[in-house]
Amino acid sequence: MRLSRALVKSFLPLRPQTANKGSFGRVLVVAGSEKMSGAAVLCCRSALKSGAGLVALALPQSRQCVAAAALPEMLTCPLPEQDGLLAACAVPVLRQFVAQFRPSVVLVGPGLGAAPFILPFLKENHLPAVLDADALNVLAQQPNWPQVLGRRFPVICTPHPGEMQRLLQAPVSDDEKTRQGYAVQLSRQTGGVSVLKGHHTVITDGKTVYINPTGGPALAKAGSGDTLAGLIAGLWAQLGTVGKFDTQSALRAAACGVYLHGLCGDLAAKKLTDRCVLAGEVADLLPTAFKKVCSAR
Repeated sequence: MRLSRALVKSFLPLRPQTANKGSFGRVLVVAGSEKMSGAAVLCCRSALKSGAGLVALALPQSRQCVAAAALPEMLTCPLPEQDGLLAACAVPVLRQFVAQFRPSVVLVGPGLGAAPFILPFLKENHLPAVLDADALNVLAQQPNWPQVLGRRFPVICTPHPGEMQRLLQAPVSDDEKTRQGYAVQLSRQTGGVSVLKGHHTVITDGKTVYINPTGGPALAKAGSGDTLAGLIAGLWAQLGTVGKFDTQSALRAAACGVYLHGLCGDLAAKKLTDRCVLAGEVADLLPTAFKKVCSAR
């Protein structure tokens, strides 16, 4: 099914006048490393721009000051690191923070590199999770990797074609039917939602398949996926808080996030050209994109 503005509008979380920040969910982003702290900030910024009530960033302690200065609206949780990457001993530290912050959704992966933290965290996580970038790459290195997730929590996986190829151990072609088939296969392996990024991004829960018509070469730039992941996590935090954190809310959040992200790319291209758009500028256009979707009939 092709996504439309009217369909996406019907999926979007409502914002009642009596609401407070607790009404719109809490997002915990676990991202960044010594060389890729920008990915973490891009994720958090788009999660906040999506309308999430609170966003916290867990990152290597050496990067805390840089990230906090870049985005003062978020909370930060500095974690132990090893050679610029999150260390395995960061898991119990983050566990304590989770108990205090009580996140609705956790986003794991952007800019983490091959952090020793990733695998032990995923093995014990029970929070609804968006898995992106290095979380997927680390998973793909594990034999029978779906057992690591164990279907303990609702999940949205957001691979680009290279990450999908590593997860499924099969080449991912540009053929639309093949892409849809691989996205469905990944969803059935995880029991969750898959977002296979690229031209006409595929979003599926293994049964319903949505094809996204928005977006283009303006989004073919470093950081674009980080912005998308944060947007999806922020929307899911809102939808799940007013409903349930299940596959249905995950599918709706992913569909909304992908469509809005692509629409922002299209709007940015008109203003800045396909060549000159930066990932941070995509998030700047979320207000316009939301207005266009909400005005659909």
